[in-house]
Amino acid sequence: MWHLRRLFTHFAEELSTPTDLIGCLQQTPQIIQNSFGGSIGLESLSWLHNVSPCFPLRGDQIQIIHEPQHFYETLVQRSATARERIVLASLYLGTGHLENTFVQTLRSSLQQQSSLRVNVLLDFTRGTRGDVNSKTLLLPLVREFGGQMRLSLYHTPDLRGMTKRLAPPRWNELLGLQHMKVYLFDDAVLISGANLSNDYFTNRQDRYILIEDKQIADFYAQLVARVQEFSLAVNQNAQEELHRYGKILPYEGAKEEFIEHAKQRITDFMHETFEQQQRVAEKHKDADTWIFPLVEMGQIGIHHDSLVTKQLLSTSIEGSRMKLATGYFNLTREYMDTLAKNCLAQCSILMAHPNANGFQGASGPAGSIPAAYTLIAKKFYEDVLQLKQDHRINFFEYEKHGWTYHAKGLWYYLPGTSSPALTLIGSSNFGERSVNRDLETQVCLVTSNDGLSNRLQGEVDRLFSSSSTAEKEILSRPVPRWVHAVVTVFRNFF
Repeated sequence: MWHLRRLFTHFAEELSTPTDLIGCLQQTPQIIQNSFGGSIGLESLSWLHNVSPCFPLRGDQIQIIHEPQHFYETLVQRSATARERIVLASLYLGTGHLENTFVQTLRSSLQQQSSLRVNVLLDFTRGTRGDVNSKTLLLPLVREFGGQMRLSLYHTPDLRGMTKRLAPPRWNELLGLQHMKVYLFDDAVLISGANLSNDYFTNRQDRYILIEDKQIADFYAQLVARVQEFSLAVNQNAQEELHRYGKILPYEGAKEEFIEHAKQRITDFMHETFEQQQRVAEKHKDADTWIFPLVEMGQIGIHHDSLVTKQLLSTSIEGSRMKLATGYFNLTREYMDTLAKNCLAQCSILMAHPNANGFQGASGPAGSIPAAYTLIAKKFYEDVLQLKQDHRINFFEYEKHGWTYHAKGLWYYLPGTSSPALTLIGSSNFGERSVNRDLETQVCLVTSNDGLSNRLQGEVDRLFSSSSTAEKEILSRPVPRWVHAVVTVFRNFF
């Protein structure tokens, strides 16, 4: 599948316009002509079949979760009833009461089910920050359950040498993180942007969808396992060591060798899945919903999600609508240019009000991060005004007393419809970090199922109901002068 292989390398650098991507793909000999089972109105999205594995299913296999508390309850309940496997991929696991309760549930399940395997992937820098951390919380399970429990910590290859020795905690996280949010229980997968910590369980708004499908669960279990191959395995002596299939430590030896190995493991897996799902998809004529998994691992040279996202923005059709949400407004230059110059959809952009930004009130330079996001939004809106696109692009800010905002994603409406036919959901914030520094995954969900589409619209309504229009505020809100310089230099780090 040479067309997918090119998509996973530096396709973006080789192609000059979005139409080149479609034109090139249309030359491939094995194009899938399946326009979503013949569903009227979805033909303009059929190109997705050529750029990602496709998992057909029914809309009633998908549950949309709205509240952090329900997210937490789902994690605990599913962990308590899992019989074969639990796979957790997150940035980190918190150390408070709720997190400890969750870990105790895992312990109880491992004790009761000797066939259960628990597999956890976290980020190394974030997961080992402080004396009490994700690693110390999970280490007793590693020691107690041996082969039933695996803990892996992804370590960015960019943190090495003098930088690794001297960069203090928190600051070393700027170089790159394991940011995927996948929570899998037997044959169900919960895709989210939420981490496993107290705020995300109580008053930090995110998005969450639960997919009941063995094929998708198998896919994500294998994806996490592939990432673990080039991550560090935590042994019973609390030491980090090479995975049994690992070839080189991420912070020693040749960086290029590590990147080549890691990239090959992921691209091979995606190619194999793509070919397999081509055959499977054609047999599911009764499907009314299609899941396309997307991955972005810029630090090891994989740009998949960002290319698909950009293509979605640029191929929106006349009369369509789009709603885009991000907790941190730092869209890439390519995304902003595409939205302002090459997108035909009516666009509503939802972001966190400074009062709902998780960095608001933080000590040190981090406390000015909300101002940095305001500055980036302001510059983008000024471009929108200059291009006379303000009739098409609108800004909203989420603000809810006592809550912070972390929800991100995209909803796409076909012309003449009142509920979305497509959504992107996962860990990506559509920003510089998401594209160039962190490991990300999200799913592109397309549906002709009216019930699911209406539930997605309910999700949109709930998020936007706590927001207000923000164009005037963005333009008038003061930004410290020094923040301008910081944004210019460090924008791709946050």
